[in-house]
Amino acid sequence: MTHSYSIKGSKILITGGTGSFGKAFVRTLLERYPDIKRLVVFSRDELKQFEMAQEFPETKYRNLRYFIGDVRDLDRLRRAMEDIDTVIHAAALKQVPAAEYNPFEAIKTNILGAQNVIEASLDSQVRRIVALSTDKAAAPINLYGATKLCSDKLFTAANNIKGQRDMRFSVVRYGNVMGSRGSVIPFFLDKKNTGSLPITDPEMTRFNISLQDGVDMVLWALENTKGGEIFVPKIPSYRITDVASAICPNCDTPIVGIRPGEKIHEEMITASDSFNTVDLGCYFAILPSAGQYSVETYCEECEGTPVQPGFVYNSGTNSDFLTVKQLSELISEHITQEDQK
Repeated sequence: MTHSYSIKGSKILITGGTGSFGKAFVRTLLERYPDIKRLVVFSRDELKQFEMAQEFPETKYRNLRYFIGDVRDLDRLRRAMEDIDTVIHAAALKQVPAAEYNPFEAIKTNILGAQNVIEASLDSQVRRIVALSTDKAAAPINLYGATKLCSDKLFTAANNIKGQRDMRFSVVRYGNVMGSRGSVIPFFLDKKNTGSLPITDPEMTRFNISLQDGVDMVLWALENTKGGEIFVPKIPSYRITDVASAICPNCDTPIVGIRPGEKIHEEMITASDSFNTVDLGCYFAILPSAGQYSVETYCEECEGTPVQPGFVYNSGTNSDFLTVKQLSELISEHITQEDQK
């Protein structure tokens, strides 16, 4: 039997809760939903939890808990999910070069860890599970993208094994988060004083989303998912050369070549995905090819429209590009020293 779901009064666990997304997600929940019964930050780094607890102390936020644990540890996940009804899975090894060099470590966290989250959720009667994906999971050419594609498949297919449980698994896939650790904008800001911003390829483009827009999308997915979708936001692109101009217009920009496993353009919806993709207005939803909903049924229930066969959502052919001026304003608005930690 399915009951209505609301974030208000819920009990939420977020894996990878001390990361850039996790902190923004926790901050938003504490501000907007003070009646949340419990909010568990689950991560493996005790120092990051200690630092986060300075900003969000349990003495002030009585509903907040910090759990040390690794998504590779199924027993610890089960313990952490006791009496939890909502899970956000944000834990991942996401640095592309590190994953290329240490492939099985990425597999253990990003694939086996994803399955552990699913198993623990099934055992704990969790009702909503949203996993974070990446544009690199669409037609992946690096191991990080391949592991996240596997993770996406695990989460969308998990709806097939929920039985009579009132639960829905879904995925949120978006582009580069402006200012997240290890991304290009903080890297350029750090290099600005050297007078040189190394550029991998002058043709390179990327999707762009703010941390807050990413958080808002996850909250939207929690309350609107039917189960099994990969949600994709409609967001602008930027040219890497424009980012350099916005940060330091007078800096040198030596071309250093793309790194192993890197694309010139990113895509979030491939031509092969187009036959199962629905336009929902603010977002697209890629439906599982063997899911409970046909495209037609889903469109009727969610007031969506099918995309054209062969539709591709690519950062290089996107209709919306940020200008240098817009990038400058966004960087000033969204990026602080705190964000770069």
